Amino acid sequence: MWTSLGTMTESASSRAASGRFWAVVLGVATGLFLFGFLIGWFAKSAEKKTSVSPHEDIKAAFMAEMKAENIKQFLRNFTRLPHLAGTKENLHLAQQVQAEWKEFGLDSVELVHYDVLLSYPDDTKPNYISIIDEHGNEIFNTSLSEPPPPGYETIRDVVPPYSAFSAQGVPEGELVYVNYGRTEDFSKLEREMGINCTGKIVIARYGKIFRGNKVKNAELAGAKGLILYSDPADYCAPGTEPYPNGWNLPGGGAQRGNVLNLNGAGDPLTPGYPAKEYTYRLDKASGVGLPKIPVHPIGYHDAESLLRNMGGYAPPHNSWKGNLNVSYNVGPGFATNYSTRKVKMHIHSNNEVRRIYNVIGTIRGSVEPDRYVILGGHRDSWVFGGIDPQSGAAVVHEIVRSFGKLKRKGWRPRRTVKFASWDAEEFGLLGSTEWAEENAKVLQARGVAYINADSSIEGNYTLRVDCTPLLYRLVYSLTKEIPSPDEGFEGKSLYESWYKKNPSREYKEVPRINKLGSGNDFEVFFQRLGIASGRARYSKNWLDA
Repeated sequence: MWTSLGTMTESASSRAASGRFWAVVLGVATGLFLFGFLIGWFAKSAEKKTSVSPHEDIKAAFMAEMKAENIKQFLRNFTRLPHLAGTKENLHLAQQVQAEWKEFGLDSVELVHYDVLLSYPDDTKPNYISIIDEHGNEIFNTSLSEPPPPGYETIRDVVPPYSAFSAQGVPEGELVYVNYGRTEDFSKLEREMGINCTGKIVIARYGKIFRGNKVKNAELAGAKGLILYSDPADYCAPGTEPYPNGWNLPGGGAQRGNVLNLNGAGDPLTPGYPAKEYTYRLDKASGVGLPKIPVHPIGYHDAESLLRNMGGYAPPHNSWKGNLNVSYNVGPGFATNYSTRKVKMHIHSNNEVRRIYNVIGTIRGSVEPDRYVILGGHRDSWVFGGIDPQSGAAVVHEIVRSFGKLKRKGWRPRRTVKFASWDAEEFGLLGSTEWAEENAKVLQARGVAYINADSSIEGNYTLRVDCTPLLYRLVYSLTKEIPSPDEGFEGKSLYESWYKKNPSREYKEVPRINKLGSGNDFEVFFQRLGIASGRARYSKNWLDA
Protein backbone atom coordinates (compact mmCIF):
# COMPACT_ATOMS: atom_id res chain seq x y z
CA MET A 1 0.00 0.00 0.00
CA TRP A 2 1.04 3.61 -0.55
CA THR A 3 2.57 5.13 2.59
CA SER A 4 3.58 8.77 2.77
CA LEU A 5 3.86 11.49 5.36
CA GLY A 6 0.71 12.92 3.84
CA THR A 7 -1.24 9.76 4.56
CA MET A 8 -0.14 9.88 8.18
CA THR A 9 -0.59 13.56 8.96
CA GLU A 10 -3.51 14.76 6.87
CA SER A 11 -6.27 12.34 7.81
CA ALA A 12 -8.69 13.37 10.53
CA SER A 13 -7.47 10.87 13.09
CA SER A 14 -3.81 11.70 12.46
CA ARG A 15 -4.37 15.43 12.89
CA ALA A 16 -6.08 14.84 16.21
CA ALA A 17 -3.11 12.85 17.48
CA SER A 18 -0.31 14.91 15.92
CA GLY A 19 0.97 16.33 19.20
CA ARG A 20 1.25 12.93 20.77
CA PHE A 21 2.73 11.47 17.60
CA TRP A 22 5.65 13.86 17.58
CA ALA A 23 6.20 13.48 21.31
CA VAL A 24 6.53 9.79 20.62
CA VAL A 25 8.92 10.49 17.73
CA LEU A 26 11.18 12.47 20.03
CA GLY A 27 11.03 9.75 22.67
CA VAL A 28 12.02 7.10 20.15
CA ALA A 29 14.70 9.29 18.64
CA THR A 30 16.26 9.83 22.03
CA GLY A 31 15.91 6.17 22.84
CA LEU A 32 17.60 5.11 19.61
CA PHE A 33 20.47 7.48 20.26
CA LEU A 34 21.05 6.41 23.83
CA PHE A 35 20.54 2.77 22.99
CA GLY A 36 23.20 2.80 20.32
CA PHE A 37 25.47 5.62 21.33
CA LEU A 38 25.99 4.97 25.00
CA ILE A 39 27.40 1.56 24.13
CA GLY A 40 30.51 3.51 23.16
CA TRP A 41 30.19 5.88 26.16
CA PHE A 42 31.75 9.31 25.88
CA ALA A 43 35.27 10.66 26.02
CA LYS A 44 36.69 14.11 26.42
CA SER A 45 38.39 15.49 23.34
CA ALA A 46 42.15 15.24 23.62
CA GLU A 47 42.63 18.52 21.77
CA LYS A 48 39.87 20.88 22.92
CA LYS A 49 38.28 21.73 26.20
CA THR A 50 34.53 22.05 26.33
CA SER A 51 31.91 22.63 28.99
CA VAL A 52 29.93 19.62 27.76
CA SER A 53 32.63 16.96 27.92
CA PRO A 54 31.70 15.00 31.10
CA HIS A 55 29.50 12.00 30.55
CA GLU A 56 26.29 13.30 32.16
CA ASP A 57 26.61 16.76 30.63
CA ILE A 58 27.09 15.29 27.18
CA LYS A 59 23.94 13.20 27.56
CA ALA A 60 21.98 16.27 28.59
CA ALA A 61 23.45 18.29 25.72
CA PHE A 62 22.51 15.67 23.19
CA MET A 63 18.95 15.28 24.48
CA ALA A 64 18.55 19.05 24.38
CA GLU A 65 19.88 19.18 20.83
CA MET A 66 17.49 16.58 19.37
CA LYS A 67 14.44 18.32 17.90
CA ALA A 68 11.16 16.61 17.01
CA GLU A 69 10.42 19.39 14.53
CA ASN A 70 13.61 18.54 12.64
CA ILE A 71 12.58 14.89 12.44
CA LYS A 72 9.19 16.00 11.12
CA GLN A 73 10.78 18.12 8.39
CA PHE A 74 13.25 15.40 7.43
CA LEU A 75 10.35 12.96 7.17
CA ARG A 76 8.40 15.32 4.93
CA ASN A 77 11.42 15.74 2.70
CA PHE A 78 12.15 12.02 2.49
CA THR A 79 8.55 11.17 1.54
CA ARG A 80 7.92 13.71 -1.23
CA LEU A 81 8.68 11.20 -3.98
CA PRO A 82 8.87 7.42 -4.38
CA HIS A 83 12.34 5.98 -3.70
CA LEU A 84 12.41 2.50 -5.15
CA ALA A 85 15.83 0.83 -5.07
CA GLY A 86 17.69 0.94 -8.37
CA THR A 87 15.95 4.11 -9.59
CA LYS A 88 17.38 7.58 -10.18
CA GLU A 89 15.12 9.00 -7.43
CA ASN A 90 16.72 6.78 -4.83
CA LEU A 91 20.22 7.68 -6.06
CA HIS A 92 19.32 11.36 -5.78
CA LEU A 93 18.14 10.80 -2.21
CA ALA A 94 21.40 8.98 -1.42
CA GLN A 95 23.38 11.94 -2.78
CA GLN A 96 21.25 14.32 -0.73
CA VAL A 97 21.84 12.31 2.44
CA GLN A 98 25.58 12.18 1.70
CA ALA A 99 25.78 15.95 1.17
CA GLU A 100 23.83 16.75 4.33
CA TRP A 101 25.82 14.33 6.49
CA LYS A 102 28.98 16.06 5.26
CA GLU A 103 27.43 19.43 6.10
CA PHE A 104 26.48 18.14 9.55
CA GLY A 105 30.18 17.56 10.22
CA LEU A 106 30.95 13.84 10.07
CA ASP A 107 34.62 12.97 9.53
CA SER A 108 33.85 11.12 6.31
CA VAL A 109 30.81 10.18 4.22
CA GLU A 110 31.08 7.64 1.42
CA LEU A 111 28.71 6.49 -1.29
CA VAL A 112 29.31 2.75 -1.64
CA HIS A 113 27.80 0.95 -4.63
CA TYR A 114 26.95 -2.66 -5.50
CA ASP A 115 25.44 -4.22 -8.61
CA VAL A 116 22.65 -6.55 -7.53
CA LEU A 117 19.69 -8.40 -9.01
CA LEU A 118 16.45 -6.45 -8.63
CA SER A 119 12.94 -6.97 -9.99
CA TYR A 120 10.40 -4.64 -11.62
CA PRO A 121 7.01 -4.87 -13.36
CA ASP A 122 6.93 -4.57 -17.15
CA ASP A 123 5.61 -1.12 -18.07
CA THR A 124 4.03 -2.47 -21.25
CA LYS A 125 2.48 -5.65 -19.78
CA PRO A 126 0.72 -5.05 -16.45
CA ASN A 127 0.42 -7.80 -13.85
CA TYR A 128 -3.11 -8.83 -12.87
CA ILE A 129 -5.41 -11.75 -11.99
CA SER A 130 -8.56 -12.63 -13.91
CA ILE A 131 -11.50 -15.01 -13.69
CA ILE A 132 -12.14 -16.65 -17.04
CA ASP A 133 -15.12 -18.61 -18.36
CA GLU A 134 -15.04 -21.93 -20.24
CA HIS A 135 -14.15 -20.08 -23.45
CA GLY A 136 -11.21 -18.23 -21.92
CA ASN A 137 -13.03 -14.90 -21.79
CA GLU A 138 -12.09 -12.65 -18.87
CA ILE A 139 -15.17 -11.87 -16.77
CA PHE A 140 -13.30 -10.23 -13.87
CA ASN A 141 -9.91 -8.53 -13.56
CA THR A 142 -8.12 -7.36 -10.43
CA SER A 143 -7.01 -3.75 -10.17
CA LEU A 144 -3.84 -2.74 -12.00
CA SER A 145 -2.92 -0.06 -9.46
CA GLU A 146 -3.90 1.41 -6.11
CA PRO A 147 -5.95 4.58 -5.74
CA PRO A 148 -3.51 7.40 -4.84
CA PRO A 149 -3.83 9.25 -1.53
CA PRO A 150 -5.43 12.70 -1.69
CA GLY A 151 -2.86 15.22 -2.88
CA TYR A 152 -0.66 12.61 -4.56
CA GLU A 153 -2.68 12.08 -7.74
CA THR A 154 -0.05 13.69 -9.98
CA ILE A 155 2.98 11.86 -8.58
CA ARG A 156 4.64 9.76 -11.26
CA ASP A 157 6.84 6.65 -11.04
CA VAL A 158 4.64 4.90 -8.48
CA VAL A 159 5.31 1.20 -8.99
CA PRO A 160 2.06 -0.82 -9.10
CA PRO A 161 1.58 -3.63 -6.57
CA TYR A 162 3.75 -6.64 -7.41
CA SER A 163 5.77 -9.41 -5.82
CA ALA A 164 9.43 -8.76 -6.51
CA PHE A 165 11.32 -11.67 -8.11
CA SER A 166 8.12 -13.53 -9.02
CA ALA A 167 8.53 -15.95 -11.90
CA GLN A 168 6.90 -14.89 -15.15
CA GLY A 169 3.91 -16.81 -16.44
CA VAL A 170 0.21 -16.93 -17.34
CA PRO A 171 -0.99 -20.06 -15.54
CA GLU A 172 -4.66 -20.86 -15.20
CA GLY A 173 -6.43 -23.38 -13.01
CA GLU A 174 -8.84 -24.03 -10.18
CA LEU A 175 -8.48 -21.82 -7.14
CA VAL A 176 -7.73 -23.20 -3.65
CA TYR A 177 -7.81 -21.09 -0.47
CA VAL A 178 -4.88 -22.08 1.76
CA ASN A 179 -5.36 -19.80 4.78
CA TYR A 180 -1.91 -18.33 5.65
CA GLY A 181 -0.03 -20.73 3.41
CA ARG A 182 1.87 -22.27 6.31
CA THR A 183 3.22 -25.81 6.32
CA GLU A 184 0.42 -26.86 8.66
CA ASP A 185 -2.20 -25.27 6.40
CA PHE A 186 -1.08 -27.23 3.36
CA SER A 187 -0.79 -30.34 5.51
CA LYS A 188 -4.39 -29.99 6.71
CA LEU A 189 -5.62 -29.61 3.15
CA GLU A 190 -3.74 -32.60 1.80
CA ARG A 191 -3.66 -35.07 4.69
CA GLU A 192 -6.93 -34.34 6.48
CA MET A 193 -9.16 -33.07 3.68
CA GLY A 194 -7.71 -34.88 0.68
CA ILE A 195 -7.23 -31.69 -1.34
CA ASN A 196 -4.30 -31.88 -3.72
CA CYS A 197 -2.93 -28.49 -4.76
CA THR A 198 -0.94 -29.86 -7.69
CA GLY A 199 -1.76 -27.87 -10.79
CA LYS A 200 -3.94 -25.43 -8.83
CA ILE A 201 -3.61 -21.71 -8.23
CA VAL A 202 -3.65 -21.02 -4.50
CA ILE A 203 -4.65 -17.89 -2.63
CA ALA A 204 -3.24 -17.10 0.83
CA ARG A 205 -3.66 -14.24 3.21
CA TYR A 206 -0.65 -12.33 4.48
CA GLY A 207 0.48 -12.91 8.05
CA LYS A 208 2.08 -15.42 10.44
CA ILE A 209 5.06 -16.23 8.20
CA PHE A 210 7.25 -14.46 5.65
CA ARG A 211 5.72 -14.25 2.18
CA GLY A 212 8.72 -16.04 0.67
CA ASN A 213 7.96 -19.06 2.85
CA LYS A 214 4.37 -19.04 1.58
CA VAL A 215 5.76 -19.22 -1.94
CA LYS A 216 8.08 -22.08 -1.04
CA ASN A 217 5.24 -24.01 0.58
CA ALA A 218 3.02 -23.46 -2.47
CA GLU A 219 5.80 -24.72 -4.74
CA LEU A 220 6.29 -27.84 -2.61
CA ALA A 221 2.52 -28.48 -2.77
CA GLY A 222 2.67 -28.42 -6.58
CA ALA A 223 0.76 -25.17 -7.10
CA LYS A 224 1.04 -23.34 -10.43
CA GLY A 225 0.84 -19.90 -8.88
CA LEU A 226 0.19 -17.97 -5.65
CA ILE A 227 -2.08 -14.99 -4.99
CA LEU A 228 -1.51 -13.00 -1.78
CA TYR A 229 -3.88 -10.58 -0.06
CA SER A 230 -4.20 -8.72 3.25
CA ASP A 231 -7.33 -9.82 5.11
CA PRO A 232 -9.04 -7.17 7.28
CA ALA A 233 -8.91 -9.65 10.18
CA ASP A 234 -5.14 -9.28 10.16
CA TYR A 235 -4.61 -5.73 8.91
CA CYS A 236 -7.56 -3.63 10.10
CA ALA A 237 -8.14 -2.54 13.68
CA PRO A 238 -11.74 -2.83 14.91
CA GLY A 239 -13.70 0.39 15.22
CA THR A 240 -11.49 2.31 12.79
CA GLU A 241 -12.38 3.43 9.27
CA PRO A 242 -10.26 2.62 6.22
CA TYR A 243 -8.08 5.42 4.88
CA PRO A 244 -8.70 8.28 4.12
CA ASN A 245 -11.37 8.57 6.84
CA GLY A 246 -9.25 6.53 9.26
CA TRP A 247 -5.89 4.79 9.31
CA ASN A 248 -6.99 1.25 8.44
CA LEU A 249 -5.89 -0.42 5.23
CA PRO A 250 -8.29 0.48 2.37
CA GLY A 251 -9.76 -2.26 0.22
CA GLY A 252 -7.61 -1.33 -2.75
CA GLY A 253 -4.36 -1.40 -0.79
CA ALA A 254 -1.97 -4.22 -1.68
CA GLN A 255 1.24 -5.21 0.08
CA ARG A 256 4.32 -5.11 -2.11
CA GLY A 257 7.30 -7.22 -1.10
CA ASN A 258 10.00 -9.57 -2.28
CA VAL A 259 9.28 -13.30 -2.40
CA LEU A 260 12.85 -14.60 -2.19
CA ASN A 261 14.09 -17.41 0.02
CA LEU A 262 17.59 -16.05 0.54
CA ASN A 263 18.33 -17.20 4.11
CA GLY A 264 20.65 -14.23 4.48
CA ALA A 265 22.56 -14.84 1.24
CA GLY A 266 22.29 -11.25 -0.01
CA ASP A 267 22.35 -10.64 -3.75
CA PRO A 268 20.90 -13.80 -5.41
CA LEU A 269 23.68 -13.82 -8.01
CA THR A 270 26.65 -13.38 -5.62
CA PRO A 271 25.72 -15.37 -2.50
CA GLY A 272 28.29 -14.94 0.27
CA TYR A 273 30.35 -12.35 -1.64
CA PRO A 274 29.97 -8.60 -2.23
CA ALA A 275 28.30 -7.76 -5.53
CA LYS A 276 31.24 -5.80 -6.94
CA GLU A 277 32.64 -5.68 -10.44
CA TYR A 278 35.27 -8.31 -9.64
CA THR A 279 32.88 -10.92 -8.20
CA TYR A 280 31.85 -14.08 -10.06
CA ARG A 281 28.11 -14.10 -10.75
CA LEU A 282 25.56 -16.82 -11.24
CA ASP A 283 23.30 -16.48 -14.25
CA LYS A 284 19.86 -14.99 -13.60
CA ALA A 285 18.03 -18.29 -13.99
CA SER A 286 20.03 -20.03 -11.27
CA GLY A 287 20.15 -17.24 -8.68
CA VAL A 288 19.75 -18.20 -5.03
CA GLY A 289 16.23 -18.18 -3.58
CA LEU A 290 14.34 -17.23 -6.73
CA PRO A 291 10.73 -18.52 -6.85
CA LYS A 292 9.70 -20.92 -9.57
CA ILE A 293 6.02 -19.93 -9.81
CA PRO A 294 4.21 -16.63 -10.49
CA VAL A 295 3.18 -14.67 -7.39
CA HIS A 296 1.04 -11.54 -7.14
CA PRO A 297 -0.48 -9.39 -4.32
CA ILE A 298 -4.00 -7.93 -4.44
CA GLY A 299 -6.23 -5.82 -2.20
CA TYR A 300 -8.95 -7.36 -0.07
CA HIS A 301 -11.73 -5.99 -2.28
CA ASP A 302 -10.33 -7.97 -5.20
CA ALA A 303 -9.74 -10.97 -2.93
CA GLU A 304 -13.39 -10.87 -1.91
CA SER A 305 -14.38 -11.05 -5.58
CA LEU A 306 -12.16 -14.09 -6.11
CA LEU A 307 -13.33 -15.88 -2.95
CA ARG A 308 -17.02 -14.98 -3.08
CA ASN A 309 -18.16 -17.96 -5.17
CA MET A 310 -15.72 -20.57 -3.92
CA GLY A 311 -17.09 -24.10 -3.77
CA GLY A 312 -15.67 -27.36 -2.48
CA TYR A 313 -15.02 -27.90 1.19
CA ALA A 314 -15.99 -25.58 4.02
CA PRO A 315 -13.07 -24.12 6.00
CA PRO A 316 -11.73 -26.79 8.39
CA HIS A 317 -11.73 -24.44 11.40
CA ASN A 318 -12.97 -20.98 12.35
CA SER A 319 -9.33 -19.85 12.46
CA TRP A 320 -9.35 -20.12 8.68
CA LYS A 321 -12.00 -17.40 8.44
CA GLY A 322 -11.05 -13.77 8.09
CA ASN A 323 -13.31 -10.72 8.04
CA LEU A 324 -14.37 -10.67 4.41
CA ASN A 325 -18.02 -11.21 3.54
CA VAL A 326 -17.39 -14.66 2.05
CA SER A 327 -17.73 -18.27 3.21
CA TYR A 328 -13.98 -18.95 3.10
CA ASN A 329 -14.66 -22.26 1.40
CA VAL A 330 -11.33 -23.73 0.38
CA GLY A 331 -12.37 -25.20 -2.99
CA PRO A 332 -10.94 -26.50 -5.18
CA GLY A 333 -12.65 -24.31 -7.75
CA PHE A 334 -15.89 -22.38 -7.67
CA ALA A 335 -19.38 -23.44 -6.61
CA THR A 336 -21.61 -25.50 -8.91
CA ASN A 337 -23.18 -22.57 -10.74
CA TYR A 338 -19.69 -21.27 -11.58
CA SER A 339 -17.82 -24.58 -11.87
CA THR A 340 -16.58 -23.93 -15.41
CA ARG A 341 -14.76 -20.78 -14.35
CA LYS A 342 -11.06 -20.71 -13.57
CA VAL A 343 -8.51 -18.22 -12.36
CA LYS A 344 -5.73 -16.98 -14.60
CA MET A 345 -2.59 -15.10 -13.59
CA HIS A 346 -0.83 -12.62 -15.88
CA ILE A 347 2.65 -11.97 -14.47
CA HIS A 348 5.32 -10.30 -16.61
CA SER A 349 7.82 -8.82 -14.13
CA ASN A 350 11.50 -8.80 -15.07
CA ASN A 351 14.66 -9.40 -13.04
CA GLU A 352 17.65 -7.23 -13.91
CA VAL A 353 20.98 -6.18 -12.43
CA ARG A 354 21.02 -2.57 -11.26
CA ARG A 355 23.32 -0.44 -9.14
CA ILE A 356 22.42 0.39 -5.53
CA TYR A 357 24.07 2.86 -3.16
CA ASN A 358 24.73 2.80 0.59
CA VAL A 359 25.66 6.01 2.39
CA ILE A 360 28.29 5.30 5.09
CA GLY A 361 29.22 8.09 7.50
CA THR A 362 31.90 7.99 10.21
CA ILE A 363 32.86 9.85 13.37
CA ARG A 364 36.20 8.56 14.63
CA GLY A 365 36.48 7.60 18.27
CA SER A 366 38.92 9.40 20.54
CA VAL A 367 39.99 6.48 22.75
CA GLU A 368 39.10 3.28 20.87
CA PRO A 369 38.90 4.30 17.20
CA ASP A 370 39.24 0.66 16.16
CA ARG A 371 35.95 -0.28 17.86
CA TYR A 372 32.74 0.37 15.89
CA VAL A 373 29.24 1.15 17.07
CA ILE A 374 26.97 1.13 14.00
CA LEU A 375 23.59 2.83 13.65
CA GLY A 376 21.83 2.12 10.38
CA GLY A 377 18.51 1.96 8.61
CA HIS A 378 17.40 1.63 5.02
CA ARG A 379 16.41 4.44 2.69
CA ASP A 380 14.70 2.66 -0.21
CA SER A 381 10.93 2.22 -0.16
CA TRP A 382 8.29 0.63 -2.37
CA VAL A 383 6.57 3.98 -2.74
CA PHE A 384 6.85 6.94 -0.31
CA GLY A 385 7.76 4.98 2.81
CA GLY A 386 6.07 7.21 5.38
CA ILE A 387 6.50 4.61 8.13
CA ASP A 388 8.76 2.02 6.53
CA PRO A 389 11.52 3.17 6.37
CA GLN A 390 11.48 6.95 6.45
CA SER A 391 10.26 7.35 10.04
CA GLY A 392 13.52 5.62 10.99
CA ALA A 393 15.63 7.38 8.35
CA ALA A 394 14.45 10.76 9.65
CA VAL A 395 15.45 9.80 13.20
CA VAL A 396 18.92 8.70 12.05
CA HIS A 397 19.28 11.97 10.14
CA GLU A 398 18.54 14.02 13.25
CA ILE A 399 20.93 11.92 15.32
CA VAL A 400 23.69 12.56 12.75
CA ARG A 401 22.94 16.30 12.85
CA SER A 402 23.10 16.33 16.64
CA PHE A 403 26.34 14.35 16.69
CA GLY A 404 27.85 16.83 14.25
CA LYS A 405 26.75 19.77 16.38
CA LEU A 406 28.46 18.33 19.45
CA LYS A 407 31.56 17.41 17.43
CA ARG A 408 31.99 21.05 16.40
CA LYS A 409 32.17 21.90 20.11
CA GLY A 410 35.14 19.59 20.54
CA TRP A 411 33.45 16.38 21.57
CA ARG A 412 34.19 12.93 20.17
CA PRO A 413 32.75 9.56 21.14
CA ARG A 414 35.00 7.11 22.91
CA ARG A 415 34.54 4.59 20.08
CA THR A 416 34.09 5.14 16.38
CA VAL A 417 30.45 5.55 15.36
CA LYS A 418 29.37 4.55 11.88
CA PHE A 419 26.07 5.62 10.35
CA ALA A 420 24.50 3.81 7.44
CA SER A 421 21.70 4.60 5.00
CA TRP A 422 21.13 1.20 3.39
CA ASP A 423 19.77 0.63 -0.09
CA ALA A 424 17.61 -2.23 -1.45
CA GLU A 425 16.43 -3.51 1.92
CA GLU A 426 13.01 -4.17 0.46
CA PHE A 427 14.54 -6.50 -2.12
CA GLY A 428 16.08 -8.83 0.46
CA LEU A 429 18.34 -6.77 2.79
CA LEU A 430 20.76 -6.37 -0.11
CA GLY A 431 22.55 -3.11 0.75
CA SER A 432 23.43 -4.02 4.32
CA THR A 433 24.31 -7.62 3.45
CA GLU A 434 26.64 -6.68 0.59
CA TRP A 435 28.45 -4.09 2.75
CA ALA A 436 28.83 -6.57 5.59
CA GLU A 437 30.13 -9.21 3.17
CA GLU A 438 32.69 -6.76 1.80
CA ASN A 439 33.84 -5.74 5.30
CA ALA A 440 33.22 -9.00 7.17
CA LYS A 441 36.71 -9.49 8.64
CA VAL A 442 36.99 -5.91 9.87
CA LEU A 443 33.49 -5.93 11.33
CA GLN A 444 33.98 -9.24 13.14
CA ALA A 445 37.18 -7.90 14.68
CA ARG A 446 35.98 -4.41 15.52
CA GLY A 447 32.18 -4.43 15.72
CA VAL A 448 30.81 -3.67 19.20
CA ALA A 449 27.12 -3.40 18.35
CA TYR A 450 24.72 -2.74 15.50
CA ILE A 451 21.53 -0.75 16.15
CA ASN A 452 18.81 -0.77 13.50
CA ALA A 453 16.42 2.11 12.83
CA ASP A 454 13.82 1.10 10.27
CA SER A 455 10.19 1.84 11.13
CA SER A 456 10.72 3.92 14.26
CA ILE A 457 7.01 4.63 14.55
CA GLU A 458 4.53 1.79 13.97
CA GLY A 459 1.95 3.03 16.49
CA ASN A 460 1.72 5.17 19.63
CA TYR A 461 0.99 2.60 22.33
CA THR A 462 4.36 1.79 23.85
CA LEU A 463 8.00 1.04 23.23
CA ARG A 464 9.02 -2.18 21.50
CA VAL A 465 12.60 -3.44 21.76
CA ASP A 466 14.13 -6.48 20.06
CA CYS A 467 17.74 -7.18 20.92
CA THR A 468 20.35 -9.71 21.92
CA PRO A 469 20.53 -10.59 25.65
CA LEU A 470 23.86 -8.81 26.02
CA LEU A 471 21.98 -5.51 25.65
CA TYR A 472 19.08 -6.16 28.05
CA ARG A 473 20.59 -4.46 31.09
CA LEU A 474 21.66 -1.48 29.02
CA VAL A 475 18.17 -1.04 27.57
CA TYR A 476 16.50 -1.20 30.97
CA SER A 477 18.99 1.27 32.42
CA LEU A 478 18.61 3.78 29.61
CA THR A 479 14.82 3.74 29.48
CA LYS A 480 14.80 4.69 33.17
CA GLU A 481 16.56 7.92 32.18
CA ILE A 482 14.20 8.87 29.34
CA PRO A 483 10.92 10.71 30.09
CA SER A 484 7.82 8.84 28.94
CA PRO A 485 5.91 10.52 26.09
CA ASP A 486 2.70 8.60 26.92
CA GLU A 487 -0.51 10.22 28.13
CA GLY A 488 -1.09 9.52 31.79
CA PHE A 489 2.60 9.01 32.50
CA GLU A 490 3.68 12.63 32.76
CA GLY A 491 6.70 12.93 35.02
CA LYS A 492 7.43 9.22 34.81
CA SER A 493 10.12 7.38 32.90
CA LEU A 494 9.77 5.50 29.62
CA TYR A 495 10.68 2.37 31.57
CA GLU A 496 7.62 2.80 33.82
CA SER A 497 5.11 3.27 30.98
CA TRP A 498 6.72 0.48 28.99
CA TYR A 499 6.55 -1.91 31.93
CA LYS A 500 2.95 -0.96 32.73
CA LYS A 501 1.79 -1.55 29.15
CA ASN A 502 3.93 -4.54 28.25
CA PRO A 503 5.44 -6.52 31.14
CA SER A 504 7.75 -9.42 30.41
CA ARG A 505 6.21 -12.87 30.14
CA GLU A 506 9.41 -14.53 31.33
CA TYR A 507 10.84 -12.30 34.05
CA LYS A 508 9.12 -10.49 36.90
CA GLU A 509 9.10 -6.73 37.28
CA VAL A 510 10.71 -5.81 33.95
CA PRO A 511 9.27 -4.82 30.56
CA ARG A 512 9.18 -7.28 27.72
CA ILE A 513 12.12 -7.45 25.31
CA ASN A 514 11.77 -9.61 22.22
CA LYS A 515 14.35 -11.89 20.69
CA LEU A 516 15.77 -10.78 17.36
CA GLY A 517 14.43 -12.66 14.38
CA SER A 518 15.14 -11.76 10.78
CA GLY A 519 13.72 -9.69 7.96
CA ASN A 520 15.59 -6.48 8.62
CA ASP A 521 19.06 -5.02 8.21
CA PHE A 522 20.33 -6.27 11.57
CA GLU A 523 20.17 -9.81 10.18
CA VAL A 524 23.62 -9.98 8.62
CA PHE A 525 25.32 -8.39 11.64
CA PHE A 526 23.58 -10.57 14.19
CA GLN A 527 23.16 -13.90 12.42
CA ARG A 528 26.24 -14.03 10.21
CA LEU A 529 28.84 -11.88 11.96
CA GLY A 530 27.80 -12.46 15.58
CA ILE A 531 27.68 -8.77 16.52
CA ALA A 532 25.37 -7.75 19.36
CA SER A 533 22.36 -6.10 17.72
CA GLY A 534 19.03 -4.50 18.50
CA ARG A 535 16.22 -2.27 17.34
CA ALA A 536 13.75 0.00 19.10
CA ARG A 537 10.50 1.62 17.96
CA TYR A 538 7.15 2.76 19.19
CA SER A 539 4.45 0.27 18.27
CA LYS A 540 0.79 -0.61 18.52
CA ASN A 541 -0.76 -2.70 21.27
CA TRP A 542 0.47 -6.18 20.35
CA LEU A 543 0.33 -7.81 23.79
CA ASP A 544 -1.63 -10.73 22.38
CA ALA A 545 0.44 -11.04 19.21
